Amino acid sequence: MTHAADEIRVLVVEDDPVAADAHALYAGRAPGFTVVGVAHSRAAAVRALERTPVDLILLDLYLPDGHGLHLLRSLRAVGHSADVIAVTSARDLAIVREGVSLGVVQYVLKPFTFATLRDRLARYAEFRAAAGEASGQDEVDRALAALRAPQPAALPKGLSAPTLEAVTRSLRAAPGGLTAAEAGTAVGISRITARRYLEHLVTEGRAARAPQYGQIGRPELQYRWLPARP
Repeated sequence: MTHAADEIRVLVVEDDPVAADAHALYAGRAPGFTVVGVAHSRAAAVRALERTPVDLILLDLYLPDGHGLHLLRSLRAVGHSADVIAVTSARDLAIVREGVSLGVVQYVLKPFTFATLRDRLARYAEFRAAAGEASGQDEVDRALAALRAPQPAALPKGLSAPTLEAVTRSLRAAPGGLTAAEAGTAVGISRITARRYLEHLVTEGRAARAPQYGQIGRPELQYRWLPARP
């Protein structure tokens, strides 16, 4: 595999082959990055790192043969300095803090879109490109700020964050899913309004919809929460 000398070399470590292929595709589409390997386990990642120089690891934290942070700790113990972007569903802030101490520079929570990962990679590339001696505190702050995630994207017109959170909670609490009418009743909004929020969650990849059959008349759409895969 050939790549430009100045490109950032990426190793994708993800046990799910479908997700691994998607992450590799996403990273390969980001300007300035090239994927030099894909590993589906901790052991495979170690072998890949022994063969190929890597600048950045896209690391799933839940691997079939050990936790991703255990892999990272062992890499640091032998002097491997590659940066890490954790691509995971782990939301435990204790794990986040431990990851930061081991060199995790970004966390990307599953499920995510190409745009989300592209933004994180672009920010990482900007941080990595900073070189030389800082003239003062402001320049140091600017370099570190490159790694910070942007403010959440604005919601579509007419949607509010508190109502979206309420709809999300109701949907997550309903293992069998909800219709727009049921979600509206649970939250205290109209069926039409609830459907707008549910459709937004579908667009964001956080929910799925399917016709609900078995009733007289036109079948209703049933929405269900899509839990992040570890």
